[in-house]
Amino acid sequence: MKPFMIKVPASSANIGPGFDSVGIALERYLTLTVTPGEDWEFKHRSPLLPEVPNHEEHFIFKIASKIAAKHGKELSSASISVDTEIPLARGMGSSASAIIAGIELANRLAELDLTAEQKLRHAVQIEGHPDNVAPALFGGFITAVQFEQELDYLILPELDVDLIVYIPDFELKTEDARRVLPDAYPRAVATRASAISSMMIAAFMKGDYNLAGRMMERDLFHETYRARLIPRYDEIKPEARELGAYATVISGAGPTTISFAPSGKGEEIARRMQSLLPDYEIAALRIDTEGLQVSDLD
Repeated sequence: MKPFMIKVPASSANIGPGFDSVGIALERYLTLTVTPGEDWEFKHRSPLLPEVPNHEEHFIFKIASKIAAKHGKELSSASISVDTEIPLARGMGSSASAIIAGIELANRLAELDLTAEQKLRHAVQIEGHPDNVAPALFGGFITAVQFEQELDYLILPELDVDLIVYIPDFELKTEDARRVLPDAYPRAVATRASAISSMMIAAFMKGDYNLAGRMMERDLFHETYRARLIPRYDEIKPEARELGAYATVISGAGPTTISFAPSGKGEEIARRMQSLLPDYEIAALRIDTEGLQVSDLD
């Protein structure tokens, strides 16, 4: 086995009304450097990652082993250095990036020769829905839907926007964020929420970012319920809009929030918002358009 590297972007899901079906890839990355080894070893190179003393308990190893077993194969042992810029349990797709990394690790170590669609199907079976794993795999701005055994996705035209993420210093587990959502919605609410989501996608495809921004902030599916779990969220939205952002929404299940802004204004908005939120990590980002990257090392 030749040494190789796996690089997977972070992601932000929902984008307001695109609940469980819309996501974007972000220019922050999980990176695995894989070299031959007689025994399994995971070495963490980031303070964002907890120590895992036993490789069999490592999340990425579990994913890789599961995928290899599904194809009747076994993994060859390896020494893996793991680095990440993606904080855990912050709504930036840390689990989705790890799932994609684990699938690709199995693909290489067990010589599975998986297609992109097979990788996506494996990822959705593990994650439960495609909104984070599809952008992590393909990059860009993606809408996807699973209906029974059918899985469809569409990569939208590249967006000319800057992104600003506001990352608080606490975790919010996805299961806790889902617990505050209603079990069902009245038909009138569901109809309006669906229309808002459709209008948002149409506006993005036409490049009407002002209209898309208005739709992003009118979500009825989840933001109303989750906003109370995020301190100062009601302050971030109007302040970012005052500084020129099109809209601000919860990133995934939170607690990170994310603003969409005109191209070239991200750094300025991030800098000015940092003075308002000194206890947050605030960063201007772009949308990753590459998705999963795998490269051989010399």
